This record gives sequence, C-alpha cells and structure tokens, in this order.
Amino acid sequence: MARQLEVWLLGAHIGTLAQIDGRLSFAYAADWLTKGAASLGNTPLSQSLPLRAEPFSERATRPFFAGLLPEGAKRKLIAQTLHVSRQNDYALLDSIGGECAGAVTLLEPGQTPQAPETPNAVRWLDEAQLLHVLDEIPLRPMLAGDEGLRLSLAGAQDKLPVVADGDRVGLPLFGSPSSHILKPPIAGVEGSVFNEGFCMALAGALKLDVANTKIHRVAERHYLLVARYDRQPGTQSQRLHQEDFCQALGVAPETKYQSEGGPTLAQAFELLRRATRPSAPHIIKLLDFVVFNALIGNHDAHGKNFSLLYSPRGAVLAPLYDALSTAVYPTLTDKMAMKIGSKYKFSEVQARHWAQFAVDAALSPAQVKKRLLEIAKRLPERAHATLATFEAEGNGHAILGQIVTLIDQRCALTIRRLTTPDADDGLQAIES
Repeated sequence: MARQLEVWLLGAHIGTLAQIDGRLSFAYAADWLTKGAASLGNTPLSQSLPLRAEPFSERATRPFFAGLLPEGAKRKLIAQTLHVSRQNDYALLDSIGGECAGAVTLLEPGQTPQAPETPNAVRWLDEAQLLHVLDEIPLRPMLAGDEGLRLSLAGAQDKLPVVADGDRVGLPLFGSPSSHILKPPIAGVEGSVFNEGFCMALAGALKLDVANTKIHRVAERHYLLVARYDRQPGTQSQRLHQEDFCQALGVAPETKYQSEGGPTLAQAFELLRRATRPSAPHIIKLLDFVVFNALIGNHDAHGKNFSLLYSPRGAVLAPLYDALSTAVYPTLTDKMAMKIGSKYKFSEVQARHWAQFAVDAALSPAQVKKRLLEIAKRLPERAHATLATFEAEGNGHAILGQIVTLIDQRCALTIRRLTTPDADDGLQAIES
C-alpha cells in the first residue's frame, strides 16, 4: 500500500515523499521541474537529490528526510508517544514534519501551508507554562502529541523550536514558523547551557559568523535561546532553505561520525567547492570553524553540525552552531568527530597532521598553518575577556573557568608544535 506526503518548500509544492511497501521514495513535481525551481535559482531540495523527473530510491531519499528528524533516544521517546515504530521515518515525519529545519514542510495530500499573509499562530507561555515545557522536553521531545504542534529538529540533544519576542516565549502552532531554538540543560552534562552560551559568544568575539545565542532564566532555571539562522527576522518570521552536510552528501544521520562512515573534513571542503560560488570565502570560513572547534575542545563537530543555507543567489555556508566544549567532561569521548590528518585525538595532532589535513582538503598547508597560529594566539585573550563579561552579567559558572584553562592549554600546545624547529619539515615534505 502506498502512502504519500506532499513536500513543500518556501510555500511551494515541489514533490512527493512516498512510502511503498515500507520503502521511501521521493519525486519532484513536474511543475517544479519546469518553472518552480527557478524561484530558488534552480537549487534542488538537496545536493544529494538533483533536479530530475525520475523518482529517487530509498537509498537516495532517506538521508535527507531522515535528517529532518531527532535522533537516538529522543527519536525513541517521540515514537513511543506517537505509538509508531522508531524505524518508521515516514510515520514520524507525518506526525511532526510541519516545522522542520530549513524551509521544508510535509503535509498530507490536499493540505496547504499557512498562507504568508496569515498572522502567525503562537501559544505564548507564562512562567509556569514555560517551566512545564522545560520539564516536558526531556520526557516528550518536540512536545510530540500536543494538539496543533508538528515540530521537528535533527540531533540527539534536547531542544524545541519556539517563537521568542523580547522576554516572551511561545510555541508555533499549525505550521507557523519558529524564530528560535530553546535548549534546556543537557542531563549529565554539568553547566551545558553556560558552556554552549560561552562558546558561541567566544566565537562571536573572534568575529566568526555564528548564530546569535543568549542565556535566559526563569525561576532560577537556565536555558539557551538560539536565534534561527534559517529564519528571516521580521513581524512574520520567514523560512530559509537549508540542509546539513550529511543531508547534502547523502549520509544517513545514524552514520554522521567519520568513524561510522560519516563525512570527512576533505568531503566537507569539497562539498563547499561544488555547492557555492564563489567558494573561497566559504572555504576560509569553514577552516576557521574547524580550527575553533579543535581549540575549544568541541569533539562533537560532525557532519550534521555544518550546513548549507540557500537563497535565489545560491548556496552559502551557514553560521556556526552547536559549539560546545565537550573536552572538559572526563566522561565524554576524547575522540573528535572528524580526523585532523590521521588523528582523532587532539593531543596527538602534530604539525604534520595539520599539513595532511590541508592537503586532503585541497588547501595550502602554509596558509592553514598561518591561520591556525593566528587564531591560537588570539583565542586565549578573547576567552578570558568573554569569561569576565559572563561573570559581570551574572552568567558565571565553574565550567567556564575549566573551558578557559583548556583553551589556554590547547592554544599553547598548538603554537609550540607549529613553531618548533622541525615543525616545517612535515609541511615541506607534504608540499613537495
């Protein structure tokens, strides 16, 4: 038996997601192929789903659409709440695929998205209701099952799409676009709200392109609000099309780590060269992201933590997001999500491994070394200054001092390894 969901992008019907005998397929709508795609600069739904008349197999279809859904234990809890199989991507998208990352909306045949001129429907939360939502998110991710809510975000961390206006927080109803992502504390990860808020602010202090993030508090409970870079601010938040690197490369979300077959840094840079024009500014920006994540100890910077953002003018690298120093927690892995050269562990990364990374990514080893040293020399001072600002604003936490110490140590180690007399030997050997 065939089941279908209509796929809408920026309010336009672009194709159909079907489930036939338990297998997914996607096909572009004929009207979209002949004239609709031009409205988005002839950009496909995904780099892994090029514009064509023939339907895509499950192998090609699943990475993009499964990539819209929560992962791991969060996916399991949602499936239990909705009484569907956790393996059933289609059933999950049918239930929560109304407000996803980017500009994709999935609706049953005959339904249409909320008209642009329709005022956004929001259920504003008072303090007690917001506290209840903070309690509910870990137990019932995306508040699955609530009437009027069809919300989905990828990832294994607790989070919720919301609408934020000043001090007000609300839930977007009936397919209305959200403006922010609310992140409560991560269970078992001490000070996660302060950690991520600090790392994102530090990226901004370093002048990186980063999603705007702010720590908020309600009744002594802290949470993070992250402004969505895939939403256009205004009286009515407008969606912007985006996809993460796993979706763009056709990699299923459960294999997002390089050690499990997920994207490598070389593939990430190659994707940017293929998808963006001109690509040079985005290549430099991604290099900065890679260096920053390494130096702050963000070992969880996998393929789903980098994205492409689309407009009629083409694709660009999305701002940095989900930057968290995981290395300060002894219980979390010391393996990086992507290798630098041949090494997963930062403690083992020497000058020659940075040089190998550069060659693999088709970058100049000398330029990578120069940029790495520039950031390593600037980052400690910015970290101490950002810490002082956080403490002055009442957002101090013991974990922040540990992060600053780790950054000091990693930057000093990197500078030492790249400036010792034999540091250039590896660069010259690889360049020759």
